[in-house]
Amino acid sequence: MTQVSEAPERVRPRGERSLRLARLVGAKIGGGLVSLFLVAVLGFLLFRVLPGDPARAMTRGAPVSAEQLAALRHRFGLDQPLWKQFLDFLVNLLHGDLGVSYTYSRPVAELIAERFWPTVLLTGTSTVIAVLLGLWMGTRAAWRHGGTFDRLSSSVALSLWSVPTFWLGLILLMALGVGVGPLPGLFPVSGMSAPDVPPGLLPRVLDTAHHLVLPCVTMVAVVYAQYLMVMRSSLLEEMGEDYLTTARAKGLREDLVRRRHAVPNALLPTVTLIFLHLGLVVAGAITVETVFSWPGLGLLTYEALRGPDLPLLQGTFIVLAGSVIVMNILADLLYHVLDPRVRGS
Repeated sequence: MTQVSEAPERVRPRGERSLRLARLVGAKIGGGLVSLFLVAVLGFLLFRVLPGDPARAMTRGAPVSAEQLAALRHRFGLDQPLWKQFLDFLVNLLHGDLGVSYTYSRPVAELIAERFWPTVLLTGTSTVIAVLLGLWMGTRAAWRHGGTFDRLSSSVALSLWSVPTFWLGLILLMALGVGVGPLPGLFPVSGMSAPDVPPGLLPRVLDTAHHLVLPCVTMVAVVYAQYLMVMRSSLLEEMGEDYLTTARAKGLREDLVRRRHAVPNALLPTVTLIFLHLGLVVAGAITVETVFSWPGLGLLTYEALRGPDLPLLQGTFIVLAGSVIVMNILADLLYHVLDPRVRGS
């Protein structure tokens, strides 16, 4: 009986692959724009149900008359119908205008631009350290599965992952910032720089790094467990694959088998996880920045909630949610580029 051979897989022309990639990118960007519009709608409606009177918050507790409060509400459009406020908000948003802060009496876009880079410094530094630490520990734990290092590192990581971020920050602040008894604190407890720092680039950099230690350690301790556990799980799945057996049969040393073959294949889920969590890390910095009075977007959001400062809340909410949406789009596109199985589907 003659065996019918399978037809070889059709190789798509370059033009067809480019068209499919353009459609994918367009679909992801379109979905992101729809998500951003829904975020804007949700942000507008959500902050309108917060307790408190923005007009009274703008007076900062000073005694004012009812006429003065009415004038403030009229000035900021708070006396208009809800649908009219929403239309004005959408029109201004399309023009890049996030409104004027009730508390600071400054454009919201200016305030966000000022606080954006301190948040990037904190979250970027903590993310890099957490990724490197998590990948290294996850790789070592998986390669020595069931050993003392595996059990100890997994237990510590899961314990820290379950700790509330603000609670861990307060503990570190009291232990290493305030000090115990006659012992002085080792690190600053608030802010990004000291008022008496000497002039010059190097003293300013060292002073900022000194202030960065406690908030950065707090974020790393809570976040690195995700990368450790995902890397450990991915590498454990790869360790039984045939290509590793073939590499060992060729005479490669165990460390070369791990570095050149097992780890690159196990990195794919972790790389996509990094992009998926970058936006969430920025949003998660609210509690850390509040505890350590770090002058970033997180602290700005907390200050806006105390008002309530509606334009500032809406602006920070859109920026934080937009960062999550953008990172999700990048993660999807990166997964498509890195995984040949996805490209061929």
